[in-house]
Amino acid sequence: MAAANPAAADDSAPVVIIGAGPAGLTAAYELVQRGEQPLVFDEDVRVGGLAQTATYKGFRFDIGGHRFFTKVQAVSDLWRRMLGAEFLRRPRLSRIYYHGHLFQYPLKPLNALVNLGVPTAVAVVASYLRAKIRPVRPEVSFEDWVSNRFGRTLYKIFFESYTEKVWGIPGREIRAQWAAQRIKGLSLRTAIVNMLKRSRATDVKTLIGEFEYPRFGPGMMWETFQQRVESGGGRVQLGARVVGLEHDGQRISGIVVEQDGARLRQPASHVISTMPMRDLVRALDPKAPVEILAAAERLRYRDFLTVALVVDQSDVFPDNWIYVHETTVKVGRIQNFKNWSPEMVPDPSRTCLGLEYFCTEGDALWSLSDVELVSLGRFELAALGLVDEKLIVDGTVVRMRKAYPVYDEGYESAVETVRRFVQTFENLQLVGRNGMHKYNNQDHSMVTAMLAVRNYFGERHDLWAINADDEYHEEVSQQAPEAQNALVTRDLATTQPRVPRRVSAAGRAAADK
Repeated sequence: MAAANPAAADDSAPVVIIGAGPAGLTAAYELVQRGEQPLVFDEDVRVGGLAQTATYKGFRFDIGGHRFFTKVQAVSDLWRRMLGAEFLRRPRLSRIYYHGHLFQYPLKPLNALVNLGVPTAVAVVASYLRAKIRPVRPEVSFEDWVSNRFGRTLYKIFFESYTEKVWGIPGREIRAQWAAQRIKGLSLRTAIVNMLKRSRATDVKTLIGEFEYPRFGPGMMWETFQQRVESGGGRVQLGARVVGLEHDGQRISGIVVEQDGARLRQPASHVISTMPMRDLVRALDPKAPVEILAAAERLRYRDFLTVALVVDQSDVFPDNWIYVHETTVKVGRIQNFKNWSPEMVPDPSRTCLGLEYFCTEGDALWSLSDVELVSLGRFELAALGLVDEKLIVDGTVVRMRKAYPVYDEGYESAVETVRRFVQTFENLQLVGRNGMHKYNNQDHSMVTAMLAVRNYFGERHDLWAINADDEYHEEVSQQAPEAQNALVTRDLATTQPRVPRRVSAAGRAAADK
C-alpha cells in the first residue's frame, strides 16, 4: 500500500505516463526523441485505449471507428512518419437508418424529402421556420442548439434518439458546447443552399469526404508508437492499473501500480496522466480535500461495447458506418470494417460488422453475457433488414469502460474545480480526452501530449486551450490551415530546450491565465 507520508519526489526517477492511448504514447515518444526513458502504465492488455484494434479469428475491428484526419501539420507528419505507405486514404460514406430508410449524412434535402414523404417534409420546414422566428434563448442544451438550427421536428427525427443512446441522458441535459463542436456550420438552411446553388467556397463548411486509416486498423498506429518508445529505451507495461499517486502537497513523488495481483511503488520525477480525471483524484494519497473529491465524483462516464459479427457475405452495404436512429433496437451504430480497409478481414468473401452499444457499467445491457449480446446483435441486425440472420456465422464481444466522458449539466464547474487543484502539483500534467474530461479527438489529444512534454522541458503552454473553440475539427473549410490552427501551429513551432526544467506551480498558474 502507499505510504502515509510519501518521500519527496526523486528528480532522478523516470517520467511516468499513465495510459497507453494516443495521448500517453505520443508523450512517451516525444520524450524518447529527447533522450528521456519514460515508463508507461496501462491497465488494458492492448495499447491504443479507445483507438485500439481487437482481433478475433483473423478479423480486425475498432472499438468504435477511428478516422485519422487533422488540420495540425505536426500530427499529420508524425502519423506518416510512423506508418508511411501503410497509411491508406479511404472514402467516407455514412448514413442514418430511420424507419426502414437510409438517409445521407450530412443530410441532403432531396434525399430526406423522398424518404420522409411530403407531409413529414412540410412539417420539418414549418418547424424550422418556427425556430427561426422564435429560437430558444438562452441556448443551453444540445436540444436547444440543434432545434434552433434544424427545427424541433428534425431534431426529434435525426438527433434525439441516437444522441440519447450514446449518452444515456435526455438531449436537454447535454451541454450545447458539445453540439457546437460536433456539427457547427451545418443547418437545414445550409444543406438546402448547398443543394440548390454553388456557393462561394469560403461560405460553405461540410464534413470531410475522405480520411486516412492504417491498413490493419488504428491499433497498428499505436503498436508502432509502442515499438518506437521501447526501442528508444522507454517501457510500456500493460495490465498495470494505477491505484495510487503519492504526494507531499506540492509534487507527486511516486505512483502505486497493481499488476498480477501485487502492488508496487514506482518513484516518479514527473507524471503525465491520461487516466479518467475522477479516478486520478480518487487515487491521490494523502486524499484530496473534501470539495475536490466531491467535484470529481460529480463527473460521469459512458461505457461502450462492440458486438462483432462475421457475415458470410462479401458485400453487405457500402457505408463505413451507419447511425441507427430506431428506438425499437438498442444498437446505436453499425461499423463495416471491411469498408475501412480491405485488410481488416482475412477472407474477402466474408464481412465483419461491429454493432456498437452505449451503456453504463452494471446496467442491464452491460450485464448481459457475451453469448446473450451476440444473440441480441444477430436479432437486431436482422430486424433492421440489413443482413439475413442465417448468414451470420460467428461473433464476439469487446467491452470498454469509461469510453466517453459525459458532458452534462454542471460538468464544466466540476472540471474547473479539479483542474485548479491539480495545477497546484508542479510535476503533474493532464492530457487527452479522459485525462482532461474534454471532447478532444485523437489529434488534439496528441497535441496536448506534445505540449506537455515541452512544458516538462521548461516551456509554458496552456494545454487547456487546445480545441477550446467551438469548431469541430472534421469540418472542411477553405481558410488557410495556419489560420485554423494558429495556437497549435505557434506552440509546436517553438524551440525545444535540451535540459528538462521543473515548472513551478506559480509559473504554470501564470501561464494559464
